[in-house]
Amino acid sequence: MTNTGWPVTYRGAVYPWHCDHMGHMNVMWYVGKFDEATWNLFALGGISPAFLRAHNRGLVAVKQEISYQAELLAGDVLEVRSQMRQVGDRRVVFYHEMRNGQSGEVCAGTELTGVYIDRERRKSCPFPPEIAESLRALIDVS
Repeated sequence: MTNTGWPVTYRGAVYPWHCDHMGHMNVMWYVGKFDEATWNLFALGGISPAFLRAHNRGLVAVKQEISYQAELLAGDVLEVRSQMRQVGDRRVVFYHEMRNGQSGEVCAGTELTGVYIDRERRKSCPFPPEIAESLRALIDVS
């Protein structure tokens, strides 16, 4: 399931204020770091915040499943690599894998489903063909 050929979509560090009473990074920070990786993944596919504003479009998450596999502690560095898994007319499924940047150990993974929307109508709409093609190019077929 892991592919080190996936693009790096986030690099960061765990700060003490990211940690909870158990001494490890709290779940809210995993979600936040995965969200930052999402914006980088979509930018690789041609969907930047500027593109969304210019076209009055948006992306909304409709499903997310996270698995936590190893702790991250204050001072740890981390890296997220991402893979587009499915691209439909209006919907995408993608995956992020978070690793300890020093040891390489997989710490968490998340699969998300997102929908492309018309922000004015608040309804789903089809991806422009060139964007769908660009997103499909991010699917790892190996």
